[in-house]
Amino acid sequence: MARPQSTRAAILVPFAIVTLIWGSTWIVIRDQLGPEGHGVPPSWSVTYRFTVAAFAMAGVALARRESFRLGRTGLAFAAAIGTLQFCLNFNFVYRAERFITSGLVAVVFALLLVPNALLARVLLGQRLGRQLVLGSVVAMAGVTLLFVHEARLDPHGPATALTGIGFTALAILAASAANVLQATETARRYPMAATLAVAMGGGAALDAAIAWVLTGPPVIETRPGYWLGIAYLGLAASALAFPLYYRVLRAIGPAKAAYSSVIVPVIAMALSTLFEGYRWTTLAAAGAVLVAVGLAIALTARRPAR
Repeated sequence: MARPQSTRAAILVPFAIVTLIWGSTWIVIRDQLGPEGHGVPPSWSVTYRFTVAAFAMAGVALARRESFRLGRTGLAFAAAIGTLQFCLNFNFVYRAERFITSGLVAVVFALLLVPNALLARVLLGQRLGRQLVLGSVVAMAGVTLLFVHEARLDPHGPATALTGIGFTALAILAASAANVLQATETARRYPMAATLAVAMGGGAALDAAIAWVLTGPPVIETRPGYWLGIAYLGLAASALAFPLYYRVLRAIGPAKAAYSSVIVPVIAMALSTLFEGYRWTTLAAAGAVLVAVGLAIALTARRPAR
């Protein structure tokens, strides 16, 4: 019996790269937010990030000699991805971190697995096998333990925490819709880099419009660390990570690909241990172990049937 495609190096390597990169972004995003009312407003930070990413993706597309003539359907597809993934998703995430800790946002975002699986079933006809369901149950048990752990550490009150979780939930729905669109046959008809360049550019334009309406003209940060963060988020976490993620998603399906969001909180906590002195508890360690076990079970499941 042939090994599931999700256990092959061509999938595992980019999956690992994306997970490691996205596991580190929460610390960078938190550094960019600053105290409420100070620094660069979240929507402008999102705008700068995807402006950098759009130019980088355009450079890749030109180097590959990909055509930007996408036609009406292609432009509509790029506009949908830009709106859902690069505008709504990230504006909601950045705002969520105004209300709850980055660790709690990362843990809640792990629930991306659920809408990805459901939308793939409804819109793409992909069924969840028993092994994938088992892995999901185990992983979600781990996420629950991580959630309880992070919620205990969160200094905000219940009402504030619910606001942050609500923003995260909206981000999850937007990201999930974009993920499932990337798994359709329509997505496969257009060159990846050129389409993402248009999507990121359109998303950045929407981000700028939202930022201007909500907070006024652009705010320029003078701190070098801020712009290094923008470069990292725009180049590594966006221009590099999204093409890799979408290729993995098309190969193994939205449900399995969403496991990157499940393992991201564990990576974020590990990095926090190295750079911020984060201390693990029994609850957090148990959650991380369950997440890892669930990931292993799910990734060895066969490709979702239609």
